Amino acid sequence: MEWIGEQVDSIKSIQFRQLITQTISLGMIVTSALIIWKGLMCVTGSESPVVVVLSGSMEPGFKRGDILFLHMSKDPIRAGEIVVFNIDGREIPIVHRVIKVHERPDTGEVDVLTKGDNNFGDDRLLYAQGQLWLQRHHIMGRAVGFLPYVGWVTIIMTEKPIIKYILIGALGLLVITSKE
Repeated sequence: MEWIGEQVDSIKSIQFRQLITQTISLGMIVTSALIIWKGLMCVTGSESPVVVVLSGSMEPGFKRGDILFLHMSKDPIRAGEIVVFNIDGREIPIVHRVIKVHERPDTGEVDVLTKGDNNFGDDRLLYAQGQLWLQRHHIMGRAVGFLPYVGWVTIIMTEKPIIKYILIGALGLLVITSKE
């Protein structure tokens, strides 16, 4: 209880110039994070260079909560690769393995069929109505590395938004009350 009183007194004693300085510092931190994210997008060629595995469909290879690092090169996609793709009409990307590649003889474009390692059948039921294959524009990137379990922070904050708001509030309070 004493700590809360000290924090309230600290907030009351903040001068206008100090508040402006701390707000600018917070803005610079957020801007730096955005610049790093955009830089990663350019380097990896992927619209989302880092994704979190949200389901158990890729177990035992990847578990729920693992973070995947993506890269999208011009090389053709091959069977056995793990890709992250978007489906038309769905917001959340899917992480699955390419099980079949179909090259169109007339255009040379490659279509792919995917399946979760822990699923019984292929992903055609997940695709948009009438869609049998994924085209290259659906693919966000190929998995090139992962960090196990680190993505649980994201999952918890998504499933329990109150934790996210408490964390953001605590960090904001910390920035405002810092004396430097």
